[in-house]
Amino acid sequence: MKIGSIISYINFIDNKKFVFIFIKMLFLSILVFSKLVMAYHNPHYVKGHDTMVHLFEWKWSDIADECEKFLGPIGFGGVQVSPIQENVIVTNRPWWERYQPISYKWKTRSGDDNDFKNMLQKCNNAGVRIYVDIILNHMSGDQPTNLGTGGSTADTKNFYYPAVPYRRNNFNSKCDVNNYTDPKNVRNCQLVGLHDLDQSQDYVRNKMIDFMNSAIDAGVAGFRIDAAKHMWPKDLKEIYSKLKNLPTDFGFKENSRPFIYQEVIDYGSEIISKREYNEMAVVTEFKYGAELSNAIKGNNPLKWLINWGEQWSLLPSKDALVFIDNHDTQRNTNSVLTYKDSKLYKVAVAFMLAHTYGIPRVMSSFSFTDFNSGPPTDKNENILSPDIKADNTCGNGWICEHRWREIYNMVKFRNTVNKTKIESWWDNGNYQISFCRGNSGFIAINLEKHDLDKILHVCLPNGVYCDIISGDLINGKCTGKKIHVENGNAHITIKHNEFDGVLAIQINIRE
Repeated sequence: MKIGSIISYINFIDNKKFVFIFIKMLFLSILVFSKLVMAYHNPHYVKGHDTMVHLFEWKWSDIADECEKFLGPIGFGGVQVSPIQENVIVTNRPWWERYQPISYKWKTRSGDDNDFKNMLQKCNNAGVRIYVDIILNHMSGDQPTNLGTGGSTADTKNFYYPAVPYRRNNFNSKCDVNNYTDPKNVRNCQLVGLHDLDQSQDYVRNKMIDFMNSAIDAGVAGFRIDAAKHMWPKDLKEIYSKLKNLPTDFGFKENSRPFIYQEVIDYGSEIISKREYNEMAVVTEFKYGAELSNAIKGNNPLKWLINWGEQWSLLPSKDALVFIDNHDTQRNTNSVLTYKDSKLYKVAVAFMLAHTYGIPRVMSSFSFTDFNSGPPTDKNENILSPDIKADNTCGNGWICEHRWREIYNMVKFRNTVNKTKIESWWDNGNYQISFCRGNSGFIAINLEKHDLDKILHVCLPNGVYCDIISGDLINGKCTGKKIHVENGNAHITIKHNEFDGVLAIQINIRE
């Protein structure tokens, strides 16, 4: 072989090596990027658990008991808790005072830092994760009283919060959010008079990061980011990047990032889009509850739910925290179902928990008739504990939707059918539908003014199954409807005037 040929061959080999190394580095870069993109999307549920519940305004000690006695045994995956940071005390104690922070001390009407840490220990031990509703967008608005629930004081009218401390220069301009076609107005001005923090400042970000990291150290699994729409995505991304990994001593896997879901209200008509936020973390999909409620109220035939999900202009499933109602929409709109429409509400929640789309959250409310009503309290304005009745429901002014049989049994259903697909969809062309979840579960809904009475394919092996909506399996016997399955089919009956408009069976609940 000539010298020139040898040199050409060596160059060819070197070029191949270079190309191979380049491709390998590119692949690794894509892999690392994809992991970073998905880093905050995992709720870290313990195996065999699923579904989050929002225990709105509950005390930490009561949540600890609920984790051990009910949520853990049922199989709930996690709890969204109310804000832990100290808030200003507002006359008559409305629910929204919790969203008027005055410091980052862990002291509210729900309890102090010791109560919170004790709850974290008990809930994690019970296989139930905790997510904190956290307020980064703002501090309080101007208040006539400037005393906080932890004893801190502030000069709210002059933007001075000494317990942090924050001063006037740590806030954005004192303008009002009044133009939802202008992103600068939405993100740099005051939402309903709440003093808008400037998250572009390192000082402000570091205060927030320290606060969140201390909660991670204590054992929380993640955060709901209140009013994320009113903060610049680049600032939030910077904050998230400085958070610690979850501690392994609470059962989290090594190098786990906190679960983050961001409140971005987007029904499709404003300049700021939920799609500006979903790549870096999960987003609250408000359109989900509105569209599903609209259908179940009778304004859109249920047959169209056959392609429920992204084709309805919803976020990708992995990016969407879904819910029927939350503490705001219960009070601010008539477009969503709530506990006050109990029959239809239970149908909506059952569909949500039976379907594959999104990361579901169940609402657990207290009774209210007035927009401002706070949680049930004694004469000294201390929050009352829920009174748990023999049938698992609550008293003392608490609604506790998560303790309704029709809802908690659907949480069990969801755990049973986990990782299966929707199969054998059926509808009558209007308001009767059914579908299977693999060979593990089946659900049917009837919202017609006439009965559903039909042989349907239910995908389950032969046997006698208990309808988990109308009853339970107790001492080997069904206390509600019995569904006889033969050759994968069953006679399904839901009368139009029944107490519930839904029926569900699963493979492990049968006589």
